Amino acid sequence: MKSTLWAFLFGKPVNAHLPERVLIAIEHQQRDSEKLIGWVQLLLVTIFASLYAFAPTSAMNKGFHPVPWALSLYFLFTFARLILSYRIALPHWFLTVSVIADIGLLMVLIWSFHIQYMQPASFYLKAPTMIYVFIFITLRSLRFDPRYILIAGGAAAFGWLTLALYVIWSEGGKSMITRDYVTYLTSNSILIGAEVDKIIAIVLVSGVLAIAVLRAQRSFIRAITDEIAAKDLSRFVSPEIADRITRAEHQIKPGEGDAVTATVMFTDIEGFSTISEKLSPKELAKLLNEYFTQTSAVIDRFGGIITQFEGDAMLITFNAITSDPDHAANAVRTALAIQEIAQSHTFCHGAKIKTRCGINTGEIIVGAIGAENHLTFTVHGDNVNIAARLEQLNKQYGSYVLATRETHRACGDLCEGSDWTPCGDVIVRGRAAPTPVLSIASPS
Repeated sequence: MKSTLWAFLFGKPVNAHLPERVLIAIEHQQRDSEKLIGWVQLLLVTIFASLYAFAPTSAMNKGFHPVPWALSLYFLFTFARLILSYRIALPHWFLTVSVIADIGLLMVLIWSFHIQYMQPASFYLKAPTMIYVFIFITLRSLRFDPRYILIAGGAAAFGWLTLALYVIWSEGGKSMITRDYVTYLTSNSILIGAEVDKIIAIVLVSGVLAIAVLRAQRSFIRAITDEIAAKDLSRFVSPEIADRITRAEHQIKPGEGDAVTATVMFTDIEGFSTISEKLSPKELAKLLNEYFTQTSAVIDRFGGIITQFEGDAMLITFNAITSDPDHAANAVRTALAIQEIAQSHTFCHGAKIKTRCGINTGEIIVGAIGAENHLTFTVHGDNVNIAARLEQLNKQYGSYVLATRETHRACGDLCEGSDWTPCGDVIVRGRAAPTPVLSIASPS
């Protein structure tokens, strides 16, 4: 019950042990906030100095004026604070001193009014400058840290209480206390209840704002955690797939999918089992990483999306996730470019590899499959299976790139520079109907 109430008031608590990269991201945001706060403080002290400079003073008052000194010292402090905020992460004690200095400056400024205008001390209790207290309190909300809001609110409440007690205990102060509201408004009389109201207002505003910022802080931390997690996960799936999942209007469920006309390509390394026997697991992983790095750049250049990795094999789609009117031609270009990389590049430990690609164009289903809590976003359908079978048939035909007639037709005139050789109609394993197949090679 208690935990439910706390969560209702202050928001759902966050993990006490956040990853270091999350803490670093939060620290960067906090440092940016302190820079903004520094500029606002500099603006405020400039406003205060301008108001004081143009405010009328009594010609009879030739004594010591504390306000110019206070404003000058505060300006230097704020300027130094602003410079430090661009160089280091300001420590907690320094920020606390800064908050108290903000409130202290305002209280000294308000206190000086009765000296400047040659009035009883009670005169400053009605100064409209008091509303600047709330500006300094809300200024701390830019940091997403409720501690400094409470410090500012506590300092403001204590400061105003001190000013009120100074009036009461000053010479003739007690005789000026009244209970009549009209008298209070039309004279320099003191209404105790009015000053208590101001202190209560300061405390309540600080408390409510601190709760709001605490709730926002927890949401902010969760948002940063989710953002970093999404970036990390996007390294395991293509950014296009991640973007489609995050932009879905509702939660994606297993079995949901869209039917699209696309081109699918399967590619793997010929003789990978033999290569695996000759290399240690670490060396094999290095070879695969180098191979995938080289081929991924080509796939990205032609608008393909790596939908799935499986060992040395890749499932690549065109026009399935993102729109591509030339999807068939781009798939062919990608396959030939991968073949060229394999022929011209020597991988780690002097390994030379050959690739095999199967390409098919037709209607496929793009969506999620799996269990409710364990989904894979992929493509499936008969045309996907055909592409997978063609990749395997390269061994039978002694070719490196096989495609269906549908892919050839979809390419139109875009791939006229490539050599297309009909291989006849083949019965793809798992299908009853024959499939017209062509091999593709780069022009000699």
